[in-house]
Amino acid sequence: MAFGVKRQELQQWKRRVQNGEVAFLTHYWIDERFPGCDTVTKAGCSDINKLIEWGKQYKLQKEWIHQDPSYPHFDLFGARQYSILASENQWDQIRRFSLDKK
Repeated sequence: MAFGVKRQELQQWKRRVQNGEVAFLTHYWIDERFPGCDTVTKAGCSDINKLIEWGKQYKLQKEWIHQDPSYPHFDLFGARQYSILASENQWDQIRRFSLDKK
């Protein structure tokens, strides 16, 4: 279940992904498969090859891409989520979800 994201933010993320940009969307998230994780960041790009190449710098395996037909993306959470967002200068998302305090 996802929550804590505004419709406008989701629409902007979808637009950027469909335009071939690597775009980030962080939201609160509860999934019993991942205890202790209460947020996830979707790093998406409709250009799969670009997404694969982008992911390599962070040791993300192409098999981890969620193969959504319109919005392919990596799901980032935990320490990797914070590290990648910091490297990508996504400080607004880090602060908004208090990722620097976890």
